Amino acid sequence: MNKFSKFSVIFLISMVSIFRKCSSFAIVNPSKVTQVSWKPRAFVYEGFLTDDECDHLISIAKPELKRSSVADNESGESKLSEVRTSSGVFIDKAKDPIVAGIEEKIATWSFLPKENGEDIQVLRYEHGQKYDPHFDFFSDKVNIAKGGHRIVTVLMYLSNVEQGGETVFPKAEEPSGHKSSNSDADLSECAKNGVAVKPRKGDALLFFSLHPSAIPDVQSLHAGCPVLKGEKWSATKWIHVDRADKIIRDDADCTDHNDNCERWAALGECQNNSEYMVGTAELPGYCRRSCKLC
Repeated sequence: MNKFSKFSVIFLISMVSIFRKCSSFAIVNPSKVTQVSWKPRAFVYEGFLTDDECDHLISIAKPELKRSSVADNESGESKLSEVRTSSGVFIDKAKDPIVAGIEEKIATWSFLPKENGEDIQVLRYEHGQKYDPHFDFFSDKVNIAKGGHRIVTVLMYLSNVEQGGETVFPKAEEPSGHKSSNSDADLSECAKNGVAVKPRKGDALLFFSLHPSAIPDVQSLHAGCPVLKGEKWSATKWIHVDRADKIIRDDADCTDHNDNCERWAALGECQNNSEYMVGTAELPGYCRRSCKLC
């Protein structure tokens, strides 16, 4: 092997080593993205997650599943409803390196900061379970104050579904020249009532709930069709126009209660340990000033 070849091999090995060590490095491939609607703006990324990533999210969610809830339109409080009959659980952003890597990919594809996103919610839909037509932007003032409207939803499909379970946009308009999804014989009757996306393991659907003018887009109305055969696993990432952990309170309540707050904030604990650092709607955190909430 000549000197140049040896140098090339050493250089490639070094690059591979750097790539593996850099946990914040994420690659997206625009050629795998297909536009499915322009009103609302909606896109599908084929193979966004690997099989291993899908299986990992399911494995860590399965032991913690609870009946899914919805936000009350007046109070903003979570409540059970027959509108949504799935079960689910939220996964902390820093749960482990695999979850952190998925968070990086979402931020890279959406061009939106990680701190604007809620924790990923993993959902399981069994036979007959569904989510009736709804919006992802808010109607109540309480949730709007906690980071603003949800501007983007990234819905990742973690399993294939034998029949049903599609995501359908009843008011959507397909782009010109696009083959109508309603012609697909494999679609359920529910999915034929608009622009539909079939759940395929690893694929991800990204859509906007707001217009570029920041006005809620009523054409973003969408539903999860009933699962008719098999089981559906998915993971949802809601991204806000502002920090998702932002809590609006009087400045008098925006203080640090620990001498280490500033150092912890510099280490990323405002995101990694938000319940302690920032707090919840019911109980303020101990490091709100260092987390730049006032």
